[in-house]
Parts: sequence; structure tokens; C-alpha cells
Amino acid sequence: MAVPEEPRSVLARVRELHSRAADASGDLHNAVALRLLDQALELLDSAGPVTEPDWVELRVRVLVSIALAEAETGSTAAGLAHLDDAAALPELLPESASPHLLSAVIDAQRALVLCRVGRFTEALELFDAIIPVLGRDAEANALPLSRNLMNRALVHMNLNQPAAALSDLHRCIDLATRHGLVRIEGKARHNLGDQSQLVGDIPEALRHYEQAARIYEQAGPGWLPRLRLDQARALLTAGLAEEAARHLDEALPELRRSRAIQDVAEAEVARAAAAILERDYPLARKLSTAARKRFLRRGNERWAEVAALAKLRANATEALEGAARPARRAAVELVEHANRLAELGLRDEAAVARLLAVRLHLRRGAVDAAEELLARVPKPRRTTPIDHVMLLRLCRAELAVARGSSRSALAQARAGFAELSRVRDRMGGLDLVCGTAVHGQELGRLAVGLVLDGARGNAGARRVFAWQERTRAQVYRYEPLPEIADPVLARLITEMRHVQRSAQQNRLEGKPAGALEQRYVRLQREASRLGWYTSPWGKPRPVSTPDEVAAALGERALVSVIAHGDRLSAVVVRDGRFRLVGLGPFAETVEITKQLHADLNVLAPDHLPEALVAAVTRSAEKRAGLLDRLVVDPLADAIGDRELVIVPIGPLYALPWAALPSLRGRPLSIAPSATAWRNAAERGAPEPVVLVGGPGVPGAIGEVRELRSVYPGARLVDGPSATSAEVLAALDGSGLAHLVAHGAHEPANALFSRLELVDGPLFAHETTRLKRPPEQVVLAACELAMSHIRPGEEALGFAGALLAGGSRTIVGAIARVGDRAAADAMADLHRRLARGTSPALALAEATAVDPLRRPFLCLGAG
Repeated sequence: MAVPEEPRSVLARVRELHSRAADASGDLHNAVALRLLDQALELLDSAGPVTEPDWVELRVRVLVSIALAEAETGSTAAGLAHLDDAAALPELLPESASPHLLSAVIDAQRALVLCRVGRFTEALELFDAIIPVLGRDAEANALPLSRNLMNRALVHMNLNQPAAALSDLHRCIDLATRHGLVRIEGKARHNLGDQSQLVGDIPEALRHYEQAARIYEQAGPGWLPRLRLDQARALLTAGLAEEAARHLDEALPELRRSRAIQDVAEAEVARAAAAILERDYPLARKLSTAARKRFLRRGNERWAEVAALAKLRANATEALEGAARPARRAAVELVEHANRLAELGLRDEAAVARLLAVRLHLRRGAVDAAEELLARVPKPRRTTPIDHVMLLRLCRAELAVARGSSRSALAQARAGFAELSRVRDRMGGLDLVCGTAVHGQELGRLAVGLVLDGARGNAGARRVFAWQERTRAQVYRYEPLPEIADPVLARLITEMRHVQRSAQQNRLEGKPAGALEQRYVRLQREASRLGWYTSPWGKPRPVSTPDEVAAALGERALVSVIAHGDRLSAVVVRDGRFRLVGLGPFAETVEITKQLHADLNVLAPDHLPEALVAAVTRSAEKRAGLLDRLVVDPLADAIGDRELVIVPIGPLYALPWAALPSLRGRPLSIAPSATAWRNAAERGAPEPVVLVGGPGVPGAIGEVRELRSVYPGARLVDGPSATSAEVLAALDGSGLAHLVAHGAHEPANALFSRLELVDGPLFAHETTRLKRPPEQVVLAACELAMSHIRPGEEALGFAGALLAGGSRTIVGAIARVGDRAAADAMADLHRRLARGTSPALALAEATAVDPLRRPFLCLGAG
């Protein structure tokens, strides 16, 4: 039989185990913490019943720690049972040992456990009783007081009491900073991010999250996965589903390893929401089902119902996208679920369930049932998420359509876009401004479809055009603000440049580059996060009216393309008149565009076998002819022989318009919207000139030096001096910038599309903050006119970033281009530009020689 350890030795050992458990719990390693705490409790039990104050207090602290760890990894009921055991212990202490403070510790842990399972009212009552007790000696009780203030703030947030939450958080941060409580400060700043997200200030939320992340990285990295979960929720509000999914895919393995069941399940619900936005409905169902099981195991009914709603939402969204009539049962399930959510106090979630049921009823033709249900949806509150607000507007508009009132439906669409604009105007970086368009996508399609179906004559076409402008390419309406210096962001971009350059050198030398490439991806994500709030985009300019666009066109004609169902149409604006023209099938046009784009990429290299060139040329010419018949032939009468401004839809940004036979040699400008074109057309003259020659492009330095004969006064940046800093300095304030450098379009993160310079890449992100961006930019190599199309026809890439940043005209390739073909095209282009020819006309004449090998477009004003 083992001899019990001496009591003081046991006490020391228990304290050590409790301290280690606290560290493990702080890093979200709850399973490890629980194992250590169980050992500590066994040691205490082995010493028999001891009533000395030190022993009683230590037993209480071990029990309350076990309670939270048990509640996080297993059963909430088991955790609360441990707290019940602890609650009887302070009675064993004399008054001199402050038993009331120990009782406050127990009640605080009980409140936290209740908060984690959604029993917020009970938790608030406990916190309201505890905090005044601790506040009697705030300096002595700084740690428990700051912790409880932070936790009460969470309860206030969940009960939609933002002012009370802010008060508690600021008081908590003040205590934490004065007493060096670094982890508490990090968590409080994390919660400030949650509070900002609650009231819809997404850039501020992301700023607080990043401040917390820097603290966590130093003091407790185990909390980073939870922070990434909350960042992902903010990104979903901003419509950035891809970015949110990446955050969650990184966080979930860490959360699962820590066995933080609540956080794992919440992350699965958020990931399901991202999957719905990305139309991956099987994944959404799988994740939401798993999350619901976890919540039920913890006894968290509120969150279990939220997870169930995610699955129902995936089912409903998939049914609404399908051609078949939805089953009545789907709507009934949503209504029943809405009632359960409402009983649990989940007002916004209940509204979403009812709105989805409304849409299913309308799709089934059950208009009366839809109207009765819609009447039960409450008005949005200040904290109602924008996607819920837009869903309500969409339901009202669809009901109006079902009742035969297009006027009412369009009124709902107008109101919805006004609300969306107010949210967009508060967003920070270009990505956030761009991403919010996803929330208005369906409402925009409904509105444009309504006016398109009813369009007759000039007035009808004019109305279609006005609605198109209201719903597309909003990011280009903003005036960029001066750069906000952020040393951390600057450091990250410098490091990215160095890592990318090193990786490229390793590849050229046949050395491994995998580790460097992974480092580059991590840095890019970190820089993206900072860019969301360090680079607010600016104040919005109004959408141009049809009359303003018509007046600005002069002798040009504008073609604004529309996709509705499986048909393409276009509004042609010419001589102040508006005309609606039907074009070819949407799907066929997009497919042939992809095939032609592929042909041009094959043709790009300078030295190809003649037989291959002949075969691919025949294929490309055939496809260009097909596109000509589908898209341009129907427009012939409407556009005449005018210079054209073309506003494409997303998939047609990749169309090499100048390669279509009817458009060969015709001046063309491609713009993301008529408003963007008009804003660009109002700017000044192309002086002075900058010529930039990057490394690794055959003939690049020679080409830019040869252009000195065309522009004798041009500033030349080439050879060793062609660094990112030198090039940015030269671009700032220039009139015409000619850039010959290899580059890459980055579809996953368009703002990090890049030009390769001597010291590494120059990123599109950096060009958006030039104080005086160049008026005209010629991108002479690579496909840097390519764009990543976000919802709402928001096109971003290297060229798009320059346009959004204030440049007037960009000439660039939308497919690969050979070095020799590029050099010849550029020589022809600049000879004409130097004579005062407009960029659109100069490029048309330069590419007409060989439009399949010179796939350049003029973007912007022309």
C-alpha cells in the first residue's frame, strides 16, 4: 500500500498541475488540460478531507477548471455538476479568508459555461452579481475582474446590447494594459472585433482582430484558430466566401486537435455558409450535420438549431436554383424550424428561415401562403446582417412580381441597393468593397430581367441601361484615398517580394522552391488581411445617368452586354438614343470564347512549327468568325462604323474583341461599366512619359531604349535600376507609362497580380495607392489585362487595380503574347500615340496587322 505524500508536497504538486493545465487551456488544448486536472484532483483526494484555507481554495480552483474543460470537450451537465461540488466549499472557510471572493470565482465559471451554451440571460444575472463584488478592490482583483468584464461583454453582444458590451470591453482593456495582463488584452481586443462586426463595421472588426492576432502570436497562439473563425465570419458578411473558406480550412484542423468542441462546431457552421456562397451544397450539408451533432452532445440547443438552419438553407438554395418545382415539405420544414428559432430568441435566424420558405412557396406558386408568411417577418434592426436585409428585399420583390406589380418589385430593388450601398461605403479595402456585391446579385438579376422583359423602344432600352449601371462594377465608382502608411503591411510586401524573387532563382537553378512558395502564400494571406482595413478605398461617386453617358460618348457608340437566362442582349447607346438588341446564346458564346482564348495562348510563342501555326490559326479564325456572327452581326445596324465602348459581362472579359472579323481595325475600349468609362474619360493628358524595362524579357531593354527615339524626353527605368521602389516613384505623376516586364495574373487574389522587376514583384496592390496614378499605362508583356470576375461583374486584376486606382486607360494583353509580337505591336502603337492618336485608335491600327498574335485590348477610356 502506497504511503501518502506529505500534505505540503501534495499541495505543491497540485499547484504545478493546475498551472500546466491553465497553460494548456489557454492554448485551447482542453483534452490535455482535463487530463492534468484529473491528476490534480486525485492527488487532493489522496490526502483526505483537509479544511485548511489553502487546500479549500485550491480544490475550488481545480474543480472550476475541470468544469470548463469538461463543458468544452464533453458534457455541459458534467461541467455544471463540478461547479455544484465546488459551490459548497467556500462555506468551510473563515470570514478572514474572503469566502465571498471564492464564491465569485465559482459563479463566474458557471456564468461562462452557461454563456457558451447560449443561456445568456442566466449568465448575465450571475455576472451582474459577481462584478460589483470584485470591483470593490479593482486593483487587487485586476485579473478576475478584467476576465469577468470581458465575458460579460460577450453576453451583452449576444443579447444585442452593444453599448453595454463596449463599456465592459474598454474597462477590461484599461485594467489589462495597466496590469500587464497580455492574454486578457488580446482576448478583449478580439471581442472588440466581434462587437464591431455585430454593428456592421467590418473594417474596424478586422483591425481589432489583427491587433489581437499579434498579441496571440506572442502570448498564446492557441487562440489564433478561434480568431480566424471570427475573421471568417466578418469576411462572409463582406461576401468574400473564398477568403473565408481559406481561413476556416486553416483553423478547423487546429480546433479539432484542441478538442474545443464548441469552436469546432461553430467553425463548421461558418464553413457551411461559405460553401453555400460557393454553391457547394453537399459540403454545406455535411458540415452543418456534423456541427449539429456536436452542439447536441454539449447540450447547446440554440447553436444546434443554427446548424440545422445551415443545412436547410443549403437545401433551399439548391432547390431554388434548380428547374424543378420545390417540394411543399421543404417550405413546411423551414416554417417549423423558424418557430423553434424564434422560441429560442434567435430573431434574425428565424427571419431567414421564414424568408427561405417564402421563396420556396413563391416558386411553387403558393402566393397567398408566401404573403402570409412574409408578413410575420419583423423589420430589420440596426444589427441585422446585410445579407438578411437583402434577402428580405428579394422576397418582397419576388412577391410583387407574383402579384403582377413590376413597379413595386423595382421599388424594393431600388431600396435594397440603397441599403447595400450604405454598407459598401463603410467597407475598407478594395476586396471588401468588391465582395459586398454578392449580396445584391439575385436582386439585381431580378430587376434587370423585369425591365428587360418589358423593354419597348428607346425608353425601354434606356431603362434597361439605367438598371445595368445601378447593379454592376460599383468598385470603380470610388475615389481612392491617399495611402495610409502601415509599417507592418509595408514589411510584409517587402518580404513577399524577396521570397518570390528567391523562389524564382531557385527554380531557374533547379533547386527546391517548395518551402519558399509556401512562405509566400502565408505572407500573401497576412498582407491581404492587413489590406482589408489599412487601405480604405474612398468616397463613392454617383452612378452616371443614361443622359450623362450619352452626352459623353459624342461620336462613339456604347454596347452594354446583358445575360438573362440563356440569352445575351445588349443595349446600344448612339447619338443620344438607346436600342435593345438580341444576341446569341449565352452558354455557346462563353464556351467559344474559352476555346478562342486557348487557341491564342497556343499561338503565343515566337518560334512555333509552321504546321502548328497554320492549324491553330485556322481553328482560331473559325471560332472568331462564330463569335462574330453571335455577338457582332446582330449589332451591325445599331453600331454602324463608330468607335466602340464595350461593357462586357464577366465571362466575356476574356474575349479578344479585336480578333473578331467585323471589329478588326476598329477603335475599341473595354470598360467595367459605363460609369467607370465616363469617370475615366474626364481625365487629362499623357505627359510626362516613363519607359520601364524589367528583367528576363528578350529585347526588353532594347525595346524601351528604342522608344526614346519616339519620346526623347521620357524617363528611362531599366537594367539594375528597375526596382519596385524606382518604378513606383516613376509611375507617380506620369502621363504615359510603358512597362515591359514579365508578370502573372493571380486569380485567387487579384490584387497580388504582379510585374517581375529586378528586386522581385511589383504588386497591383501597391499601384492602387499612388498619389497621382499614371494617366495611360501600356503593359507590353504577359496577360496582365486578365481579370478575376467577382459577383456583380466586379473585375479585378493588375489592369483593373490600375483603373480602380485612377488611371484613365490601360493597354494590355488578355492572352499570352510572344516577345517578338509584343515588341512589334508596341512599336506600332507608340508611333501612333506620339502623333497624338487616341489610345483606342492607335491600338486598333497596331493590332489589325495580326490580331491573333497581338491580343491586346484598350481598357478604360480609350
